[in-house]
Amino acid sequence: MNVLFIGGTGVISSACTQLAVEQGFHLTLLNRGRTQREIPPGVEVLHGDMDDASGPAALAGRTWDVVVNWIAYTPDQIQRDIELFRGRTGQYIFISSASAYQAPPATLPVTESTLLDNPYWSYSRDKIACEEALVQAYRDETFPMTIVRPSHTYDRTKVPLFGRYTSLHRMKQGKKVVVYGDGTSLWTLTHHRDFAKGFVPLLGNARAIGEAVHITSDEWLTWNQIYTIMAQALGVEPKLVHVPADLIAAYDPELGEGVLGDKINPRIFDNSKIKRLAPGFACTIPFSLGAREIVAWYEADPARQVIDPRFDALSDRLITACESLF
Repeated sequence: MNVLFIGGTGVISSACTQLAVEQGFHLTLLNRGRTQREIPPGVEVLHGDMDDASGPAALAGRTWDVVVNWIAYTPDQIQRDIELFRGRTGQYIFISSASAYQAPPATLPVTESTLLDNPYWSYSRDKIACEEALVQAYRDETFPMTIVRPSHTYDRTKVPLFGRYTSLHRMKQGKKVVVYGDGTSLWTLTHHRDFAKGFVPLLGNARAIGEAVHITSDEWLTWNQIYTIMAQALGVEPKLVHVPADLIAAYDPELGEGVLGDKINPRIFDNSKIKRLAPGFACTIPFSLGAREIVAWYEADPARQVIDPRFDALSDRLITACESLF
């Protein structure tokens, strides 16, 4: 099967690239050639940027059984892809986001029929608009689309905490760290290798055409547990300060969008649909193992241990403000 990944070297997509090659797909990646991740042998690599003429030019005259766009974020990009791949692919897969689901959710667990509505985060609203454009194209012309909604997916390079590595650094120094809300909201973290086990069976899967599906772990953790597990992997005791989401938004509106529109909301998912589309799919990497992978990767090279001084200072300000209020 001839498959094109637009992107293919990111946190989520890199594991899918590896697994697709292992399972015998003929895989081509189109990207700008700036990745530091190793690309598996046998993958064809084309260099180009879909946001200028170089991307479409690199694809000229070719057709694909499946096209996956890992890096589409706006309806304009989706309309461009519909025009470009109309009649040139048997399946077009758009990577949306589980943050598009209703925030906060009216009922749990979240299913694919949960309303798409996020008034807090522009990123999520753009993803919703992308989905709507694809659904319209499917209705109008049977454009062979599939929508995939990852939730919080990570690999060893991505610390899934507020401030990423800076929060790990603070814990190692014995400093307090910011936790969203009261820390009891349930959250779902998915290792990228587990995500790939659900995603790759969708490639060329006729039952997935015209469908939307999320792919997540079935392990549910509170934010307090997530921070504690990361601290245990570091070999330290965490000092957690619970900061209201609206206070975070008041101090940093940009970060606040993602907190109010995503992280503060309970996110547990019913994965029945992906298990029907990908029989045998199961996530087998608990976050306790993933946390140890993350710590090992960062500690293997001091150059990876980049501190964000702006976030570090913001953490101190939020903690001081919160402790003065309570």
